[in-house]
Amino acid sequence: MKTFLRISISAIAVLFAAAVAAPAAQLSTDARTSIPRDVQQLVTIDYHAMENSTAAMNLKARIMPAELKRFEDALHKSGLDENHDVEQLAFALFRSKSGEERLDTVGIAQGQFSVQEIVANFRKQKLKRTLLRTNKIYPLAKTDMVVCFVDPSTMVFGDMGSVKKALDARDGITPNLLNNGPMMAAMKSVEDESLWSILDLKGTQIMMRQVIGEAGSASDYETVRKHLQTSWYSMDFQHGVKFDLTISTSDPFSAATLSSLLSAGLTLRKMSGSAAEKQALSATSIASDGGRMTIHFATTDAQFVGLLQSPLFRGMVR
Repeated sequence: MKTFLRISISAIAVLFAAAVAAPAAQLSTDARTSIPRDVQQLVTIDYHAMENSTAAMNLKARIMPAELKRFEDALHKSGLDENHDVEQLAFALFRSKSGEERLDTVGIAQGQFSVQEIVANFRKQKLKRTLLRTNKIYPLAKTDMVVCFVDPSTMVFGDMGSVKKALDARDGITPNLLNNGPMMAAMKSVEDESLWSILDLKGTQIMMRQVIGEAGSASDYETVRKHLQTSWYSMDFQHGVKFDLTISTSDPFSAATLSSLLSAGLTLRKMSGSAAEKQALSATSIASDGGRMTIHFATTDAQFVGLLQSPLFRGMVR
């Protein structure tokens, strides 16, 4: 269970939880092309649906990081009500150059925006725009963030450097997500879900190093590290709470080895967990099939809320 929590919570803590109320809209072409090719992790959320789940709202309240709060404040200051105008949010952590360690972050909001009214509000605040080719970039008052409407239903936001890099990708100056075959293939497995994330090779390696640190040793991690490829997960709250993670490896043996390592860690955790944790552990399954390892977790809203109170959960989000 600690494995499950570390995977799901660490990812959501970068962003936030969402709920499933209706089939989620896929990322538009403008949104996809605004994401630079060398993306390490992409998370997409059906923002509207979040309000419809008590479990999702409880999770968000407990783990909402300062970075997310900054994004939400920025949306307010742009003249948007994020609960009504924004339908979908995506956040991309990307490298400006292949092999680079430093990551930039850009946010992309999809919805029906009253662009003229929002721009008029910017003018009232005497905010001066910056032109990048034909793109109009506006600063958000009292923040270090900027925003650009690439069309009436797609808004790119973040710090100036990240937004410019996103616009370079969209305008074809630099490669974009459509040029990243492995990540596009991973996206096809989850893009119809309301909360989903995809991770590239580097992102998957980082995640698994953290996970195996709880379930095994450094040598265990080295055994599978070179065989990891990409990973993706989805989470929904329509009927209770469900979490599914898939890790793609280069061969069936690596997937089976990874499954065995994590299953052993889960069994050990069952021996020391609280009643709520043990109940959650019983609802967690780990398996391998071909070159893929999967983790599935499902529980009721009430059980999930109880898990939020557990020492294990609090340890995961410290």
